[in-house]
Amino acid sequence: MTPSNLRNLLPIVIGFGFLVVPSFYNLFTGIWSTEEQAHGPIILVLSLWLITRKWSEFMAAAHAGNSKVGWGLFVLALLLYIAGRSQQILAFEIGSFVLMGLSILLVKAGGAAVRVLWFPFFFMLFMIPLPSAIVAALTMPMKMAVSYVTESLLFMLGYPIARSGVILQIGQYQLLVADACAGLQTLLTLEALGLFYLNVVRHTSVFRNTMLALLIIPISFTANVTRVVTLTLITYYFGDAAGQGFLHGFAGMVLFISALILIIAVDSLLQSFVKWRAARHGGATGEAA
Repeated sequence: MTPSNLRNLLPIVIGFGFLVVPSFYNLFTGIWSTEEQAHGPIILVLSLWLITRKWSEFMAAAHAGNSKVGWGLFVLALLLYIAGRSQQILAFEIGSFVLMGLSILLVKAGGAAVRVLWFPFFFMLFMIPLPSAIVAALTMPMKMAVSYVTESLLFMLGYPIARSGVILQIGQYQLLVADACAGLQTLLTLEALGLFYLNVVRHTSVFRNTMLALLIIPISFTANVTRVVTLTLITYYFGDAAGQGFLHGFAGMVLFISALILIIAVDSLLQSFVKWRAARHGGATGEAA
């Protein structure tokens, strides 16, 4: 992409900004300020970081393009934006920005350059909130499972705990396992964290990548259980005010830290297994020779 092409992008960037700024202001002061969707800005920042990380490779592959597909995607993105903004459909509004950015790059830089940035744009999809009906249908079974495992673990450890549905009774306190603690959005956020880790480390072993991607789901569930157990113990030892106050936010940090530690630990075990398998295969080959 030449300097003249970059200068040609300036009006597009300004126009894009006029659309983005009001919407993102509403997001940061609205849904992204809630606990359920607090991962939105994190996903955005990480996506932009991934783009800057690949920018030199993108520029090397860029060429002047006039993609019909790109213009088609741009028109579709504008229609989604109009529908989402006017009807307050956040999935359309946020999704339109992802699609619009992709279409602009496709038109101005060509398909080969856009393929370099496929993962950051795919990663941005985790910012899009799912329809509430889908979230409600899938969240309840997950909350039930997390509540059951939490009760079983703490009961085995000797704590006075009982459960009724998604309500935990420990000592004199009752805790409701909320959507933010064990919901579908939390699981998707942890899935995004795992995919981000996979993209950054870039293992050459297909087995290691595949297994780690599959194990992200049980890792996410384990991290959710860890968070609920932490909140339950905080409430038991320090009272309901502590559990619902500052330490509740800290439990959110526990969720992501424990998920990251589990991902790294499982990745280390897979690395040891791959090395062991490679050494065994090499030794068997040597003996056969």
